Amino acid sequence: MNGETNSNLQIFKAITTFVFDVDGVLTNGHLLIMPNGHFVRQMNIKDGYALQLAIKQNYQVIIISGGTSLEIEKRLKLLGISHIYLGVKNKKALLFELCNQLHLELSTILYMGDDMPDYSCMQQVGLAACPNDACFDIKEISNYWSPYNGGEGCVRDVIEKVLKIQNLWHNETKLSSI
Repeated sequence: MNGETNSNLQIFKAITTFVFDVDGVLTNGHLLIMPNGHFVRQMNIKDGYALQLAIKQNYQVIIISGGTSLEIEKRLKLLGISHIYLGVKNKKALLFELCNQLHLELSTILYMGDDMPDYSCMQQVGLAACPNDACFDIKEISNYWSPYNGGEGCVRDVIEKVLKIQNLWHNETKLSSI
């Protein structure tokens, strides 16, 4: 469902919570392997701005990833995200647990994933979204395909759509560009 008409934007109206995968969504999915054995990932500054704005507007922002990275966790904390779950083996079980703990309704959650570990979660939520370069099976179950690839603004794209349809995008709040 890759489109931008007003009727398509209505799917964003009920969203109160964002759940994002890391690799392939917040990053471009590439790993730079350094001589010391460390892995380096790249994130988009515009995604960071949108994440901060969503938090300032009192949206829940949750990160659920199978991968682990102290650097990624540090960046996400600097953006103000407090619900960061890395090294997750069963994303669906965690999603249900968080819904119970945080009193979230599945129908108000936008989940953005790009590959098969996100599949079962995306089938449960109100709005399943994916980057343009997501795998075929994920695209097939997504309500919305961002025109942007993972790590290249897809997170900002969906946050901006939600905040605009809810008249919360244009805000005087000063945010850092971490």
